[in-house]
Amino acid sequence: MNIGDIPSVLPCSCAQDVYEDRHLSGGFAGDLLSDVMGKAKADAVLVTVQAHRNTIAVASLAGLAAIVVCHDRPVPEDMVAAARDEGVAVFVTGLDPFEASGRLWVALNGQG
Repeated sequence: MNIGDIPSVLPCSCAQDVYEDRHLSGGFAGDLLSDVMGKAKADAVLVTVQAHRNTIAVASLAGLAAIVVCHDRPVPEDMVAAARDEGVAVFVTGLDPFEASGRLWVALNGQG
């Protein structure tokens, strides 16, 4: 599954679409950014409710490819700008993190 496949898996909009459409290695769900930094794998998609610039900084440090912001949280312009600078795709969905993670897990594991 590639980053560009996320909208076929989740009802979502793309808040930041300047990225290299590369293969996703997996996913990580979490809102505690120190956990994301320490445990997320490179080239994964992060599922979170954290919609601020620091989320992009953590994604960049961890080498994450994409972020899915849940509960239709608004994504501020400084987050979009930082994501564009780092090449991190940002999607927004109305789903809660549990459902978004479940749908992504199925798709990432070839079961969807």
